Amino acid sequence: MRKLFSGLVLLAVLAMAASWFVPALLEKRFNSVRETQLEPLSTAARLLHAGLRVVDLHADPLLWNRDLLQRADYGHTDVPRLIEGNVALQVFSAVTKSPRGQNYERNEGDTDRITDLVILQRWPPRTWSSLYERAVFQAGKLREFAERSEGTLTLIENRDDLDLYLSRRNETTRITAGMLSIEGLHCLEGRLENLDRLHAAGYRMMGLTHFFDNELGGSAHGISGAGLTTFGREVVRRMDELGIIVDVAHASPQMVTEVLDMVKNPIVVSHGGVQGTCPGPRNLSDEHVRRIGANGGVIGIGYWDAAICDVSPAGYARAARHVVDIAGIEHVALGSDFDGAVQPPFDTSGLAHITQGLLSAGFDENQVRLIMGENALRLLRDALHAPAR
Repeated sequence: MRKLFSGLVLLAVLAMAASWFVPALLEKRFNSVRETQLEPLSTAARLLHAGLRVVDLHADPLLWNRDLLQRADYGHTDVPRLIEGNVALQVFSAVTKSPRGQNYERNEGDTDRITDLVILQRWPPRTWSSLYERAVFQAGKLREFAERSEGTLTLIENRDDLDLYLSRRNETTRITAGMLSIEGLHCLEGRLENLDRLHAAGYRMMGLTHFFDNELGGSAHGISGAGLTTFGREVVRRMDELGIIVDVAHASPQMVTEVLDMVKNPIVVSHGGVQGTCPGPRNLSDEHVRRIGANGGVIGIGYWDAAICDVSPAGYARAARHVVDIAGIEHVALGSDFDGAVQPPFDTSGLAHITQGLLSAGFDENQVRLIMGENALRLLRDALHAPAR
């Protein structure tokens, strides 16, 4: 009996150790920084970047068990590095499910590798079998970080929050803000009322699909290639009513078309690329770029290989130029996908390299300001409702 008890204690200790060290090892593997020779920052780029209000429309650090108030030496995003990179606002996305063997071409939705990570990281048992609860838990994580930050991190939920925060930021850039998003509405678990509940939890942007088809319709990486289902249309209508920004980053081309046909409010592609500079299953056609611009929407261009092919600030600038040529300067933004199993050439502290790349590509200072944040801020402020009185 004593040996059995000792063995159980040893297993418990090993399990606890695994919960601390294995997730960090996994994140170091999946969220590394690509070794790249970057162009040295010019004085002009440094000075311009210091005066920007940078906005990134998509990052996934809430999936990982890091204290985002502490600077880490792995992963891509935390509050100290956001401030170092002069990021005024970061959209934090919640990932709730991802298929085993995930790829860009074709995935079924009957497996889930996130469950293993959830259990290993000792998330509450309610999250082990519920995608909805995983979204609620990640919203709570960001809220808790904001509450502990002593004003360094502000959670943005409405227009007044944003205006007050930006007023504070006129006095100091040693602060940042976060807004909640969701990567794939399979976390609704087929129930429209869960959309309102997630809105109440703080979510203000939502992607319809992720790497597999779901109850709303087809993914760019799924099996069907379908557009919106009847349920998907109900969800999009309700999102429009609530002022939740519709994100079509992982949607099938047919779904993108059908969303654009029915929405009243501007939409976003929070993170991705364009076919014109980097062909790929999830990158936008010229026609969709044109229509998103006409809708008043914004396209967040990423910095990883499948988004821009040439993983460099120059590669980002080429994709941005393509969007500008088709849709106009007001419709391109940053969409890093930091901490989302990508290997960019810098973490969020190094975003001045994008400023440098845009200047080197011939964008003027006002255009750089728009791309690096003002386009996204305009869309967010217009989309966010004033708080209820």
